[in-house]
Amino acid sequence: MAFYSIFCCVKGSDGKNQTKKQSTWRVFSLKELHSATNNFNYDNKLGEGGFGSVYWGQLWDGSQIAVKRLKVWSNKAEMEFAVEVEVLARVRHKNLLSLRGYCAEGQERLIVYDYMPNLSLLSHLHGQHSAECRLDWNRRMKIAIGSAEGIAYLHHHATPHIIHRDVKASNVLLDSDFQARVADFGFAKFIPDGATHVTTRVKGTLGYLAPEYAMLGKASESCDVYSFGILLLELASGKKPIEKLSATTKRMITDWALHLACEKKFSELADPKLKGEYVEEELKRVVFVAIICAQNRPEKRPTMLEVVELLKGDSEEKFIAIENDEIFKNTRPADYKDGLSAGEDSSDFISDEKEVKQEVEIVKEPNEEIEKVEV
Repeated sequence: MAFYSIFCCVKGSDGKNQTKKQSTWRVFSLKELHSATNNFNYDNKLGEGGFGSVYWGQLWDGSQIAVKRLKVWSNKAEMEFAVEVEVLARVRHKNLLSLRGYCAEGQERLIVYDYMPNLSLLSHLHGQHSAECRLDWNRRMKIAIGSAEGIAYLHHHATPHIIHRDVKASNVLLDSDFQARVADFGFAKFIPDGATHVTTRVKGTLGYLAPEYAMLGKASESCDVYSFGILLLELASGKKPIEKLSATTKRMITDWALHLACEKKFSELADPKLKGEYVEEELKRVVFVAIICAQNRPEKRPTMLEVVELLKGDSEEKFIAIENDEIFKNTRPADYKDGLSAGEDSSDFISDEKEVKQEVEIVKEPNEEIEKVEV
């Protein structure tokens, strides 16, 4: 099986740390996970996506877990499963979701994580917890900095370096203290030493995809930076990456935010649910950093280490340079667009592709039709 061959390579390739890593995760039996989740009872379901479902569970020692259960076994699903386990087995950071273990029995593929009681950032911005207004400004800044530190670890401190390829609000989970844990590494890629990028099949979520990746399949750390910029704007404003203006017109969050940032209308950028209770200088910093991250030219985007530094306010000189960047000079930038065509929807999920000019399968929400578009 593909999983066993790949994962055995992981164990063998990092022998120095093998003992330490084996002490932090383990192989679960299918029987044990059936018992923990009450036979994957519907009442235990935390969420569902294109990959399958996630269930809450409780082990015999009382500890709470989340179990991702792949929906359909296939070679493709097997590979994504193997990649995610491989990445999680390699990395340990306070802002990355921890691997508790995995199960691979028959055609069942399950990954076991620590349970995050505050679910995802998406659930608080747009989902089931959005009406509760539990994300005050301090928590939002904590989430912004924490998730940036987690991604920076992947880019700069993991060996080999790792690009996530699907940074978005639903993949930022929140623990009991609202500390961010970046999750879902099924699309992650390892970057060989000395490589600036890898050319690969396009996978990710529309609205968060860097243009050079969406069009050419060029994946690099800079692509994650772009996605993180979109995430920052979403976190600050409470808006989705693409806003529906009418039945046929939609607008990118970057176009909307850049227009307001150029006119220094920061109060209009803040999430109305904050009711004006935010630190204006921090909001300004978040918005400017987000827009610089999400610009079209990858060579002009900062690294994630620089993003962490900027969000923390540790480099006033670098922030002043960003404020003076030409992108913020025009009150209505030349490339500003009031809307997008209805086909360019950010809430859809890309799963299949060919390089450069590719037919991309967009997987809709459950029970909706699947359409194909040219990228």
